[in-house]
Amino acid sequence: MKISTKGRYALRMLIDLATHPSDEFVALKAIAERQEISKKYLEQIVPILNRTDLLITNRGFQGGYKLGRSADKISVGEILRLTEGDLAPVACIAGGTVNCDRSIDCPTLPVWQGLDKVINEYLDGITLQDIIDQAPDHSNDYVI
Repeated sequence: MKISTKGRYALRMLIDLATHPSDEFVALKAIAERQEISKKYLEQIVPILNRTDLLITNRGFQGGYKLGRSADKISVGEILRLTEGDLAPVACIAGGTVNCDRSIDCPTLPVWQGLDKVINEYLDGITLQDIIDQAPDHSNDYVI
């Protein structure tokens, strides 16, 4: 399994929003600059996230984006399933069902099902808040 740029950038965008006060809307341009991501690329990711309750959008002069839920209620797994589709390690178990004519006799099927379970449980067990809490604190970095 390889996470695409879309998935990685969506995660970075949402972490960026999570670090701002929940009553503030943040301009996409500001997120793009801080994260060093093309604003045009973020504009392609926003509609995916906007279809859920992950983002709240406000148009106009003071417009922008903010999280639709608190950072401790948004998991990495949820974000990646939205942007990547399925996180299954092999096609035959994508979508949560076994899609293979050989599944009855397949000796490797339990391996792939186990890996799928571990991947999803791991990613669902990490929230945006967990990532923020584990990030290095650079607030005391002084340059003289």
